Amino acid sequence: MKSIELNIEKALGTVSKSDVFALQDKAANGIEMLHKGTGKGNDFLGWLHLPSEITEAHLADLEATAKQMKERCDIVVVIGIGGSYLGAKAVIEALSDTFEFLHHEHKNPIVLFAGQNIGEDYLYELQTLLKGKSFGIVVISKSGTTTEPAIAFRLLKEQLEAQVGKEEAKHRIVAITDAHKGALRKLADTEGYKTFIIADNVGGRFSVLTPVGLLPIAIAGFDIRALVAGAVAMEKACGEEVPFEQNPAAIYAATRNALYQSGKKVEILVNFNPKLHYFAEWWKQLYGESEGKDHLGIFPASVDFTTDLHSMGQWIQEGERIIFETVLSVAQMKHTVTIPSDHENLDGLNYLAGKRVDEVNKMAELGTQIAHVDGGVPNLKIVVPELTETYLGQLIYFFEKACGISGYILGVNPFNQPGVEAYKRNMFALLNKPGYEEESKAIQARI
Repeated sequence: MKSIELNIEKALGTVSKSDVFALQDKAANGIEMLHKGTGKGNDFLGWLHLPSEITEAHLADLEATAKQMKERCDIVVVIGIGGSYLGAKAVIEALSDTFEFLHHEHKNPIVLFAGQNIGEDYLYELQTLLKGKSFGIVVISKSGTTTEPAIAFRLLKEQLEAQVGKEEAKHRIVAITDAHKGALRKLADTEGYKTFIIADNVGGRFSVLTPVGLLPIAIAGFDIRALVAGAVAMEKACGEEVPFEQNPAAIYAATRNALYQSGKKVEILVNFNPKLHYFAEWWKQLYGESEGKDHLGIFPASVDFTTDLHSMGQWIQEGERIIFETVLSVAQMKHTVTIPSDHENLDGLNYLAGKRVDEVNKMAELGTQIAHVDGGVPNLKIVVPELTETYLGQLIYFFEKACGISGYILGVNPFNQPGVEAYKRNMFALLNKPGYEEESKAIQARI
């Protein structure tokens, strides 16, 4: 099996190799805390050995459930927010035909998402689309009371039951929730929904390789066994006993922290393939929620090149020098498109005639990297052999393991997110939610 490859050479003009290796002991300490469970947030380490612990029976159960949903539904709406939707969305978008939703024939259900926002027009338009359609629901929530997905599920559950009846609806709803407690668990047990468990020791942003991600990915028609196999391979490549200089997750974690210590406060995840847009969204949550606390942490941003070279390119090239880039480079495309010759050559492109579009894109990638490094923007590069389930599985686990190590190097708890609750408390107080009477009075006095 080939593997994704990390190259930090173009970052070494800003920090030296010795600066990176100076963090070797901290990285090793971070790995030890992960594997011995001695660090902060050690009750959320279920992702660490998750790939290698996934059983054949579990995969077969997921595949059988996906098959049932495919047989009953033309559209499946996945309801969740944060890690409960971003991982599945990232993989599905990376592997799908970009224009799949416009094709007349579909081998698998179209997977749509809800509960990731409180957009009234979004929900209205989704419900309008689903009228008269054969649809099902995968609802993902540990508690069942998280505001955004709870609103979406209430609306879509009512609509599904109205369209097909309660008996049929229960066969088209799958709940991924807590094993024993919570509103969604109670409802699922009462109604007889098929359920999968969100483990207590796996946080949402680390949950792609649980049913949270695997079931929607399987419903969309992709090979979850290959995804898991890729993650298993990377789990071994980043294992506890792998030397620092051979461990890509440790090297990435150390390099980005060395850059942070040198004044690079923003990391931009760059792709030159539009299919990776939502992978970057997943990555931003993973690192933003894990490291942004105690007034510390690299700010995770992302761009889609070459598109954003025509918008953000100027700032990246000549703006404040607080940034570095990590480039995701996909080596091999799935399809071939060759640029034709034109007799008139009015657009002046005949010098490209006979070249593949990807060759032009790769030269744009190389030219951009050289320009940005010359402009004082260090570049790390991750080469992905192809956009397949296997390599996406590798990439997911690589970033997860590196995130845990990086957080411990930084000195924060990489597995909590206390700041996320601040807006919720204010929102509940403003909406006069029962139990928030004192907060309601206090916040009303401020506005």
